[in-house]
Amino acid sequence: MVKKFLFFISLFVAVNGYSQLTPITKNTRVSVLTVGTADESHSLYGHTAIRINDNTTGFDFIYNYGMFDFQTENFVLKFVKGDMQYFAAAYPYSDFEYSYRIENRSIFEQVLNLSLEEKEKLFEKLGASLNPNTKFYTYKFIDRNCTTKVVDVLNEVLQKKPIVNRISDNKKTYRTVLYPYAIDHFYQKLGINIIFGSKVDQQASKIFLPFDLYENLKNTTYRGKPLVTESKTLFNANRTRPGFSFLDSIYSLIGILLLFIIFKSEKITLFFFGVLGFLGLFFIWAGLYSFHEELLWNYNVFLFNPLYLFLIYFIVKNNLKWIKITSILCLGFLVIYLLYMLNKVHLPIVLPIVVTSVFLLVKVSQKKNLLPSVK
Repeated sequence: MVKKFLFFISLFVAVNGYSQLTPITKNTRVSVLTVGTADESHSLYGHTAIRINDNTTGFDFIYNYGMFDFQTENFVLKFVKGDMQYFAAAYPYSDFEYSYRIENRSIFEQVLNLSLEEKEKLFEKLGASLNPNTKFYTYKFIDRNCTTKVVDVLNEVLQKKPIVNRISDNKKTYRTVLYPYAIDHFYQKLGINIIFGSKVDQQASKIFLPFDLYENLKNTTYRGKPLVTESKTLFNANRTRPGFSFLDSIYSLIGILLLFIIFKSEKITLFFFGVLGFLGLFFIWAGLYSFHEELLWNYNVFLFNPLYLFLIYFIVKNNLKWIKITSILCLGFLVIYLLYMLNKVHLPIVLPIVVTSVFLLVKVSQKKNLLPSVK
């Protein structure tokens, strides 16, 4: 992603500057640029763009499919719904590099081995993608993003679509591919993994992340030769991994959950069940509301179970019979959840929540008299 001011630059270039098309020459270099990761959620996975550079004509432009407008009305709702419109833009490479230097994010370049005819054809397709009628597309986290759009436009130009996932592992799912990116950001990692449903547990067959494309291009041959003729670092960011933060670690989560176990206040127990229940309702709503297939069929609702809201009601009403029945149902769903999660990479980070839930459910189900103070 790029800074918001590039939105206005891109509009100026697309509307005013791009009409003066600079012809492709034999000296034109076409390359794929991969931008390093950063700590913000929108920059956690890096970025991909195409560069067309010709020193003989002075043409040096970036074609970026990762543009969006922060000023879009109802931005958050549109993003959650999966109706967010991203768009293609072209702007000078100097602006592109400057923006990522400011963000201290590395830029890697892979020059592609294309014929003059292929360069011309690619340039034509990139130009067409800036057309006001076709530049917008609906963003999809896995299926349609800045990386997949670059793969698609290159494969349209190259014979036999050579850019495919050559380093995929049939044991790797989309979730396991994504998991390491948030290694230093525990709560981001937790949030990403509990809101995503079963689609991200499918085999990762599609190239959808910038560094996956970077690695696959290194292993791609075209017409009997490596597709990448030259690789170099255009800007090497001096980034250091953030130091350990107790507040952004599983230990802080365990500490918070221990409070629910140690304190014997029933109101605190109700609060815990309420948080889980409302999160479960949110996951169900997001799965039904959103066009993002990644949010559909979210089995994490077996952990964040809306039944907890019914349990709260029965506890408040001191209905011992239904407290026991609902608690047993919730425990049963937790057993199903654990069995399903045995081969999932995010089991360790949700396990403290599972353990706390089991402890509180057992404690509540065994009580003889409940919450006289909240009647």
